[in-house]
Amino acid sequence: MTARGEDRAADQVAAKLREQVQRLFGRSLHIRTIDTGSCAVCESEIRLLAAPHYDLHRLGLFFTPSPRHADLLLVTGPAIRAFDNALEKTYLAMPEPKLVVAVGACPLGGVYHEDAFVHGTLERVLPVDVFIPGCPPSPLALLQGLLLAVGRLAEKVGEISFAEGEVCGR
Repeated sequence: MTARGEDRAADQVAAKLREQVQRLFGRSLHIRTIDTGSCAVCESEIRLLAAPHYDLHRLGLFFTPSPRHADLLLVTGPAIRAFDNALEKTYLAMPEPKLVVAVGACPLGGVYHEDAFVHGTLERVLPVDVFIPGCPPSPLALLQGLLLAVGRLAEKVGEISFAEGEVCGR
């Protein structure tokens, strides 16, 4: 895909994401990130989402330092057993409905397999709603994963059917 084609694809995904976030939340979706021992490459790709080219804020997505204000938990790195307590406390502090998104190859168990220090996959620690594969995933893949996560949240809430694009009641 050319750079111009990738920009168009990113714009289309961004527009759909903004529309769905506004329809579901009325204003914004707050994201809490947790790094469970990654090499920091996924975090650098996530930081690109806040840069002017992708600009998550215009889409109604914001990073928050507090899990109590978060709608979505974005987890990078292998599921290291030493982080079990921190992951559990963060997840339990989030209000319902909540989402967990695993970013990169590490939480999928692709780099670190199960042993005495690592769970293998994040699913053994938290209920994961969306996996965004890649080492690291591109910002466009991250946007598409967030769009998928917003769709899953809508299913949990029961307000919007993203497959059909129409409002449905409970």
